[in-house]
Parts: sequence; structure tokens; C-alpha cells
Amino acid sequence: MEELPIACDMTALDASQREHQHVLMKKFQAALQETKSLQDGYAFRLPADTATILDIAEFITIERLCCPFLNFELEIGPAGSPAWLRLKGRAGVKEFIEAEFGARPNQ
Repeated sequence: MEELPIACDMTALDASQREHQHVLMKKFQAALQETKSLQDGYAFRLPADTATILDIAEFITIERLCCPFLNFELEIGPAGSPAWLRLKGRAGVKEFIEAEFGARPNQ
């Protein structure tokens, strides 16, 4: 299988999806509680309330259309635990996440 380029496919989203993704990104950034550096990406701690979980799931659904080279992992633990969203991938993906998402450890 051929590796996908590490670049956003801006044609993958229509105007309404891009606008909605922008809103979801703002919600994501506002809810962000912690950022951890991983060898191959970043882990983001977020509240595990229903609204945030739904926003994260919708974010993943749209984001994977324009960034199909990213691996998304969503971990939801037992009640009272935070949610963890991990964005990972091959060499070069971590730097992409830093540039596109402004990821830095311990935010």
C-alpha cells in the first residue's frame, strides 16, 4: 500500500464542512486540559462529558477526510476519567501536528 503524503487535502471538505471543522477546533482548544508528547505524535486530555465526546468524534470524522495520513485514537475511561485523543503517524506526522494544531507538551 502506497503511503499517503503528509499534507492536508483541502478539496476533501466543502465550505460548510471547513467552517464546522473550524468551530470544532475552537471547542477542542477551549476544552484542552493537557498535551503530552508521544514518540509518534501527541496525546490530548479532554473532559469526558457527553458534549465533548460527541465534539471529538465529529472532529475525527471530518479531520480524517482532509488528513487521511493521521491515526486517531480516542480513549474514554470509566466515569470520572478524562478522555484522551491521540493523533499519531509515521515520521513527519508529529511535526505536522505541531504546525497545524499548535501542539506543545503540557499545555
